[in-house]
Amino acid sequence: MSTDITNEQTAIKATYFSIVGNTLLALLKGLAGIFGNSYALIADAIESTTDIFASFLVLFGIKYANRPADENHPYGHGRAEPLITFLVVGFLISAAGFIAYESIHNINEPHDLPKPWTLIFLGVIIIWKEISYRIVLKKSKETNSSSLKADAWHHRSDAITSVSAFIGISIALFAGKGYESADDWAALFASGFILYNSFLIFRPALGEIMDEHTHHELIDEIRAVAQTVEGIINTEKCFIRKAGMKYHVDLHARVDGTISVREGHTISHQLKDKLRSQIRSLGHVLIHIEPSE
Repeated sequence: MSTDITNEQTAIKATYFSIVGNTLLALLKGLAGIFGNSYALIADAIESTTDIFASFLVLFGIKYANRPADENHPYGHGRAEPLITFLVVGFLISAAGFIAYESIHNINEPHDLPKPWTLIFLGVIIIWKEISYRIVLKKSKETNSSSLKADAWHHRSDAITSVSAFIGISIALFAGKGYESADDWAALFASGFILYNSFLIFRPALGEIMDEHTHHELIDEIRAVAQTVEGIINTEKCFIRKAGMKYHVDLHARVDGTISVREGHTISHQLKDKLRSQIRSLGHVLIHIEPSE
């Protein structure tokens, strides 16, 4: 089984894990928020609901991005991933705006104190969402998937909003009458953190679309592998652009200037094959041969 197929299957399984988990949590949080008199929990449920739709977008993006290259897309469809990430960020921002609006509205509205049992419920959620974050983030690193990384950060932001809800409810219960709004202030804080996380997700996806030069460690690895190929004296320019789960490379390599064109051509193919066999995350590799003085 090829690395491409393995990475795609890993990413898809991780996304299904997110969808199932967020669906159950959204339902449980909503019910707990309604019966436990906690808007912070309701706000948490709203974010989990947006996470469900966001995960479906990620699933679509991963499947589309891994379609093979065709006549109109010679470099494949990998750029669909950061575009899907932008949509996921849009979901996050919309959820944050709605939560902030409702929180501000509820701060000035009298309501009952949250139920004490909601703290136990939140404690379980915090642990589960942090575990989910670590699982999905690990899979995103294994597959080089930017949209899966965004999905992982959904879990982390969900954990943080649950922590803020836990703090808000604790203050309201400890301080008693007159501090019911602490729960709503917690939801307002959570909306701000969601916006902050949205930027953290958006920034690397924008860099991917703009071919930002951020792959220094991969360049060092490429140069090291190139030095092991017979006939390669050294390497010069090395440009990398990420598309989906693959990295496309343009590399200038120096060879003996007295050899024939055919020999130089053979060496370039040997270098390309060696790079793609040693570094499985590489997609297209273009080798430009330079004569050594």
